[in-house]
Amino acid sequence: MHSAMRCSSQSFVARALAIISGLLLITLPGFADTSGQVFVKTYPLNPGGQFVLDNVNGSVHVDGWDRDYVEVRAVKTAQADPQDVNRVKIEIESHPREVDVHTRYPEGIGAEVAVEYHIRVPNRVLLGSVHTVNGSLIVRGVNGGGELRSVNGDVEVLQSSGRFSAKTTNGNLRLQLRHLNDGQPMRLQTVNGSVELGLPWDARADLSVHDMNGELYSEVPVTSMPAMPGARVFHGKLGHGGGAISVSTVNGGIRLLLERGGV
Repeated sequence: MHSAMRCSSQSFVARALAIISGLLLITLPGFADTSGQVFVKTYPLNPGGQFVLDNVNGSVHVDGWDRDYVEVRAVKTAQADPQDVNRVKIEIESHPREVDVHTRYPEGIGAEVAVEYHIRVPNRVLLGSVHTVNGSLIVRGVNGGGELRSVNGDVEVLQSSGRFSAKTTNGNLRLQLRHLNDGQPMRLQTVNGSVELGLPWDARADLSVHDMNGELYSEVPVTSMPAMPGARVFHGKLGHGGGAISVSTVNGGIRLLLERGGV
């Protein structure tokens, strides 16, 4: 009988604790389940094909690998209402020569959701247009090139080869290239941030550098050109010259480096 009483008492205490815990969760201000929703899919892409991605809120990481397909991994996280994650869609257009990823927010309905992408692409790929608005953008291990853009966030290209253009408004740019191909002009541009460009020692290029308010450090021979008061405009030539590279910032420094070993 004593045993039965103890079991009844323990059961009552357990139920009481569960009720109290539930009341606490209800009364705590601002409580919401904001756990992330994970999206993972793969799509075939021939080496040398094109990859495109557009995002709004959230960082983007793109890594090259030795497989002939794209792996798209995304985590959607609601800032307030957990149901918002279902209102933001990830749409994929897939072809053997191109994979496009689009982040779709509902029209006319506020959805406070961040989408963080981790993408793997074939090593040899063209990043036709990869951009986000609020978040950083990092590319690593890619041989090809592309157009990279953010508005509020840093843009980095590491351990890669090719010709990349990068643009942000509030953030830093950092590019370290193992090999620089000939081809389309490269444009590196920010407004509030610094720029660091590392090029291989045997690169050939025509450089144009414009820095309004900041320090310039260059391992590349440069020649000063007339400019408006307070601005710094330089032109330089790597090797015998080659594809144009323009580097500009308004509020920040510029560093031009020559890489003599592996990056």
